Amino acid sequence: MTSNTLILPRSGSTPPTEPPTPIKAPSESTFTSTFGQLLPKATYIETPIGRIAYYSLPPKENRPENESGSDSISRVLFIHGVQTPAIGLYPLAHELSTRFPSTHCVFVDLWGHGLSDTPILPHSASLFHSLVTTVLDALNWDSAHLLGYSFGGSTAASFTAHWPERVKSMVLIAPAGLVQFEGFSSTEQKYLVGGEDVEVEAGKWVIEWLEGGDLVVPDDWEERVANGEVVAEAVRDWEMKVHEGHMASVVGIVRDGGVWGKHAEFMAAAKTGVPEFCVLGELDDLCSVQDLEEVGMRNVAVVSEVGHGVVRQRVSEVASLVEEFWNSL
Repeated sequence: MTSNTLILPRSGSTPPTEPPTPIKAPSESTFTSTFGQLLPKATYIETPIGRIAYYSLPPKENRPENESGSDSISRVLFIHGVQTPAIGLYPLAHELSTRFPSTHCVFVDLWGHGLSDTPILPHSASLFHSLVTTVLDALNWDSAHLLGYSFGGSTAASFTAHWPERVKSMVLIAPAGLVQFEGFSSTEQKYLVGGEDVEVEAGKWVIEWLEGGDLVVPDDWEERVANGEVVAEAVRDWEMKVHEGHMASVVGIVRDGGVWGKHAEFMAAAKTGVPEFCVLGELDDLCSVQDLEEVGMRNVAVVSEVGHGVVRQRVSEVASLVEEFWNSL
């Protein structure tokens, strides 16, 4: 193990008396100097365990919140997946804010991602639930519609299971959480369990598992960014190089955050009565229609000829499906 490998506490460990000093995220200027001003200016929430960054697309029109149809979708919180931070959901958030001009869209950098710090605490689902409630409280939102992608979908579902009164509806796009521990090989299970003797290998495996191989940044990423495109691979590479707590957060999330083994939470969320809608890519090997139906999630749409990256590769199609769902509420 290298001396600079940060190992986060695990779920079930004894919490410290005082929160340890978090690993600070990079500055906003460092991010914008690389990826431009595509995102709105970050707003920060200082907490005892670290600083949270979120971004706001305020409503373009003011409409009464109690009207029917699209105007009833007044507040939406977007929750991203592992690795790619809030900017990865910006294209979808921007598209939906255009279609729903009276909607306030907020998207947040989860712990260890983008401009949010890495707390030196177990990266369990409850840590991310508290982040969601912290953001909702900072916005003075008693409730909101949640839209979660991948790990963000798992987080939205488990949050709804615990706090349904704070959730108007949930949209789960290519949600993680329904992989079984037994589905991993014996070596992979060792990486998930952890231990100082496997930390370096575990970090390498996590990236390979999430990426489906090595992380490859397109040669033309700078030109594409200059044209206003989100190049997720470049953002992930930047985080790994610049955010000192990012890799520890990623490993911690894969181990303890809810990327796998959340079947009971999905079932509980489905029973709350909170309206739900799921969007999957036809070729996604992380989640299937059958997986969702088995936990009670039966309102599922499938986008053809695309995999787990459906949220960025088919923005217009996903936005149309979400629009139809929101208009049905």
